[in-house]
Amino acid sequence: MSDQTASRPRRGPYAKSARRQAEIVASAASVFSARGYRGGSLREIAKQLDLSLTAVVHHFPSKSDLLVAVLESADSAHADSFQTDRRNEGVAYAVLQFVRRNIDRPEMLRLLALMAAESSASDHPAHEWFRRRYELTIATLADDIRQDQEQGRISNPRDPYSIAESLVAVWDGLQLQWLIDPNRDLVAAMTAALKDLLEP
Repeated sequence: MSDQTASRPRRGPYAKSARRQAEIVASAASVFSARGYRGGSLREIAKQLDLSLTAVVHHFPSKSDLLVAVLESADSAHADSFQTDRRNEGVAYAVLQFVRRNIDRPEMLRLLALMAAESSASDHPAHEWFRRRYELTIATLADDIRQDQEQGRISNPRDPYSIAESLVAVWDGLQLQWLIDPNRDLVAAMTAALKDLLEP
């Protein structure tokens, strides 16, 4: 086999498998957002896709494995754009751009909110995932805020970690209020909150 042949991207069954996994994750997101993790089942997800339960289990051996895949998919959207915006324009701008993009995907936000509430129980399969998510999100934001303070973009002299904790709490709370009442102006509410927290 030549080097050129060896370096060719895989096609055929590999591509089909990736597509099938994406379809299962999308279906699971729909089921979990409607019924919660405990209320949804692999059998219902399989039925929605006209697949056998065995076919779903082939890709995701357990419901908890599938839940993590759904959460990772929902949470990873726009992450790269956020960091690019933060480097170029600062935390306040990056957060508002992220909020604007999220407005177009309420079902994913509803799923994350629902799973976060469910996972507050220590025996929930997503408990550790959400614990690590909050830990990483706050630590990353704290680092971003510290850099903005050093660059003069943020005038609030408070400890960056403390500001990041407050920002995440306000962000989650305002987003939940918007999910309950979409007539609320989420961008305006976040703009006011950022001004209070960051004094940019």
